[in-house]
Amino acid sequence: MILVLSASLNPGSRSRILAAACRDYLISLDREVQWFDLAQTPLPFCDGAAAYAADNVVQLGKLIESADAILIASPVYNFDVNAAIKNAVELTGKKWTGKIVGLMLAAGGSGSYMSAMGLANSLMLDFRCLIVPRFLYATGESFEGNQLADENIQSRVELLVNETLHLADALTR
Repeated sequence: MILVLSASLNPGSRSRILAAACRDYLISLDREVQWFDLAQTPLPFCDGAAAYAADNVVQLGKLIESADAILIASPVYNFDVNAAIKNAVELTGKKWTGKIVGLMLAAGGSGSYMSAMGLANSLMLDFRCLIVPRFLYATGESFEGNQLADENIQSRVELLVNETLHLADALTR
């Protein structure tokens, strides 16, 4: 199973459009996919105590634990992924251990293309995740309304998904 995790809390999120494109492409490939949207299924702030037992945290933890790979879509704020995905990682912690993770980012401009590295480094060093070496970074011109703007961005979504599946399938054999 592939988990697609949409991290934006914004109702008009562009990163959610990327996540949905990944989900739809996975479905077209007849792959088992689970969808988790932090805007639809809110998580409490990590408090180092009671928050870990919240129903939505437990649900997300189970999905992460059972996933063969995880595709994360996040907006970029202040040259970093958003706080919601960092909070989700803090809350689910060791469930991430050894997971294959692909990253998709939606940003306002081209200057934040390295913003995935903080999250990628944390997942690699803390949980020994295998980060798909190709990530998707999209800016405003990649979108028209609530859709992808052109075939180029769709082909980049498909490339990320295909590389993620290649790694996941190789490791589950």
